[in-house]
Amino acid sequence: MMNDEKKETGKTKDLKANTKDASGKTMTTNQGVKVNDTNNSLKAGERGSSLLEDFILREKITHFDHERIPERIVHARGSGAHGVFELYESLEAYTKAGIFTDTNRKTPVFVRFSTVAGNKGSADLARDVRGFATKFYTEEGIFDLVGNNMPIFFIQDAMKFPDLIHAVKPEPDRDIPQAASAHDTFYDFVSHTTETLHNHIWVMSDRAIPRSFRMMEGFGIHTFRLVNAEGKSHFVKFHWKPLLGTHSITWDEAVKIHGADTDFHRRDLWEAIDAGQFPEWELGLQIIPEEDEHKFDFDILDPTKLIPEEMVPVQRVGKMTLNRNPDNFFAETEQVAFHPGHVVPGIDFTNDPLLQGRLFSYTDTQLSRLGSPNFHEIPINRPINETHNNQRDAHMRMTVDKGKTAYFPNSIGGGCPHLAKMAQGGFTSYEERIDAKKIRGRSTSFSDHYSQPALFYRSLTDWEQQHVADAYTFELGKCSYDHIKKRMLYVINQIDKDLATKVANGLGMQVPKDIDQPVNQAIGADANVEDHQPGPKKEYLDRSNALSLTHLKSDSIATRKIAFLVGDGFDGEQVMKMKKALTEENAMVHLVATHGGTVKCDHDKDHEVDAALLTTESVLYDAVYVPGGSKSIEALLNAPKSIKFINETLKHCKAVAAEQGAADLLDKTAISMFKGDKAILIGKDPDAFIAQIAAHRNWVRQPEAMKIPV
Repeated sequence: MMNDEKKETGKTKDLKANTKDASGKTMTTNQGVKVNDTNNSLKAGERGSSLLEDFILREKITHFDHERIPERIVHARGSGAHGVFELYESLEAYTKAGIFTDTNRKTPVFVRFSTVAGNKGSADLARDVRGFATKFYTEEGIFDLVGNNMPIFFIQDAMKFPDLIHAVKPEPDRDIPQAASAHDTFYDFVSHTTETLHNHIWVMSDRAIPRSFRMMEGFGIHTFRLVNAEGKSHFVKFHWKPLLGTHSITWDEAVKIHGADTDFHRRDLWEAIDAGQFPEWELGLQIIPEEDEHKFDFDILDPTKLIPEEMVPVQRVGKMTLNRNPDNFFAETEQVAFHPGHVVPGIDFTNDPLLQGRLFSYTDTQLSRLGSPNFHEIPINRPINETHNNQRDAHMRMTVDKGKTAYFPNSIGGGCPHLAKMAQGGFTSYEERIDAKKIRGRSTSFSDHYSQPALFYRSLTDWEQQHVADAYTFELGKCSYDHIKKRMLYVINQIDKDLATKVANGLGMQVPKDIDQPVNQAIGADANVEDHQPGPKKEYLDRSNALSLTHLKSDSIATRKIAFLVGDGFDGEQVMKMKKALTEENAMVHLVATHGGTVKCDHDKDHEVDAALLTTESVLYDAVYVPGGSKSIEALLNAPKSIKFINETLKHCKAVAAEQGAADLLDKTAISMFKGDKAILIGKDPDAFIAQIAAHRNWVRQPEAMKIPV
């Protein structure tokens, strides 16, 4: 009895205290109507479109969209830039959209990159999904491609979005942690909702900590439609492929960058554009004939699934260049209003239930955030073509409409604006046949929750897999409740046994062989529980190279930041030779000296210092170079942080180059641990250094590098 009383004073009692108010109560709407399913929107058949009459969905999402004013509920912290999109060749066989058929156009764009979970004041380097939203100002109207840097999403139905975000946001009793998923409520949700596992393993990977907005992929996530002039439809998925390659940083670097520069990504994007180093992406399309909709081992309308590029290659059809920073952050980056429902003729929707919910939610959230249905009149949101309709008035109306008519049809205002016929470019929805019962549920074809997370993990290199295991271990180590950790270990084990074992060892726990109840709770109360439990893994593909960062590199070192570690008396000729070689490749060279102001070379010439050792950190740079010069090396030896600077660069597997004259300094570092390391270059020519910077990291070094104490 006493043992039982002791148990009740711990986490079990705490858990009961937090949940007892709702114990035995039936869920209702805000109007008191009992709810029998809060996981699925009302649809025209299990794979059909969501229905506007779904008052439960509308109430849940409306309340969620209006929870906070004025910052975005999600994607609150963002950075933006202007640019242009140019098409390589006409896609008129697939679509009538002018942006994809007219190769003579230069379509203006505005792109906003963002984190998801944190507020406006959070730091850039959180482990998180990154938003990648593009507004195309086409001649036929606005087209918004509102995506992320990961090709899938956490949930399958928009009805679950408030639950997902409530789980990952700071816990409401303490309002911590900020911009972090490493806490009980998030993992309680994930462990019960196994559809989240695919997106979640991406967030545990290096994709969640990009080196730069300019060095990450973007995805439209959903399957959309392209419709050509003859009315024929093809399914399509959108991809952005960065020409600088896709690169990440390590968690250890992210933690230190948080302290050194919380605006790291925002500053990086601004400074690159300001220096004329315009970031570029190619737009890629995966196009699937309508008749092939059901040929895959997964449902292409399921937003938690990707289509491996080995199955449907990505066709690169055009290039986007960001070439201008905003003039005013608030007026442009903060007030820009994206919406997946902003499409032009030739682009249409599918019955993806997450996309269907977003079509409602985005208008509602812009009304809340920007205060008026006239948000389209804010300059950053205006289309480049003229607009004409009978909408009038409302808060902050800018247009002064003349005349006495504001209705259609009319005979007083000349009947204008008139309706556009399809041949005149009028938008017409794709005529999809619908013959189904209204149902609140989801197709059992959405119930495969383990196959694609397993494919992702198999596709990673050893070092990427270790980073995933480390991330799971860190995050679950922040959870307080053992039953949540056990449930997570159980579902991770369904993805990959080796991964689960690594995580369990890190937590000092065992992988459970079974759990007490079904893991997938994201099903309707009236649904057949067994039908909707995640099925066994399928292995329709051994691995996909496109999922590993190893295969997404670029030979370019443009905009990479190289620290030249110097003191007074450095070898000026060596520095000029290396700087010339690097800047010709459009890299950015920073003189990091033992003091600020100016530093003298061995010819007694002053050189402006970009950063003093005490005011910067190695994690802000992509590589380090140490020139010779006996006085310079002596000065660096008398500045202990120079040793830390080099050791930290080694620890993070970056390239280090030095001249023979720097030997006395190098002897004090950990370089001797890495005999034969191809990314440590002593007395080598600049071309060898450039090649190693382009390789991004020498991950072979990682196991030994982790032993370096810094």
